[in-house]
Amino acid sequence: MASVQDLKRRIRSIRNTRKITKALQLVAGARLRKAQARIEAMRPYADTMRELMEGVARASSSVRNLPLLQSRDVQTVAIVPLTGDRGLAGGFNAQVLRASVALERRLRAEGKEVRWIVVGRKGDSSLRFRRYHVDATFEGFVDRPAYHDAQGVAHKLIELYTDDQVDQVIVVYNAFVSPLVQRVTETTVLPISPEVLETDAEERKQDALRGDFIFEPEPEEILARLLPVYLETELYRALLESAASFLGAQMTAMSSASKNAGELVDRLTLAMNRARQAEITQEILEVVAGADALTG
Repeated sequence: MASVQDLKRRIRSIRNTRKITKALQLVAGARLRKAQARIEAMRPYADTMRELMEGVARASSSVRNLPLLQSRDVQTVAIVPLTGDRGLAGGFNAQVLRASVALERRLRAEGKEVRWIVVGRKGDSSLRFRRYHVDATFEGFVDRPAYHDAQGVAHKLIELYTDDQVDQVIVVYNAFVSPLVQRVTETTVLPISPEVLETDAEERKQDALRGDFIFEPEPEEILARLLPVYLETELYRALLESAASFLGAQMTAMSSASKNAGELVDRLTLAMNRARQAEITQEILEVVAGADALTG
């Protein structure tokens, strides 16, 4: 049985750890609210961007000739897992990497080559530990991404795709559902699906009522400039979703750790009181035995 002093040291250590986990929980909760607000704020921009692309595409006659829309025989696939730079977030990093590795195995079983473009220090270190070759790593911003961070990733992916180094790009990330739930999502971002530019009969009717527009420069050139921006927007949205998921997972994990630490302190305190009581009882018995020996 542990001594009273040993139990006191363990209780003190656990209480200090609980202070850290409680602080991380509060910080993650505050930052999560900001991350959710950023997601809400960028949705109107993304919707307007899509509407603009659809309008330009309706005026264009040869959108399928644009490089980012051209599908080709898939031989090489780039997988882009969005992970965190740090741990202490439950299964956030593990579930993204598990899904990415499973996707890589499926693609290799189909005879395709796989290249890795990793976002997040944890994903990079885990894949390198498993002896995977990582072509590029982006880190230092995953828990608080800015638009220019998404631009850097998008430019690298566009370069690989337009240089025919990869034929398809798949992003794997945690979509934010709630602080308790993060859903692993696989999204093909290149080539951009032509369905993005498709419109329904109602939108075409509205265009007819508005009349003809004169585009300067030509609609094809405008769309060629908009498609990379659309890709940047989609990556930025995925980064924001991943950041919110990370903070939600961290808040939940630290809440659970704080609760477990409190329960452990209660159990150790009870054990310490029992040990102290046993020591006092033993001392009383020794005093009584000594007194009996002197009087006997």
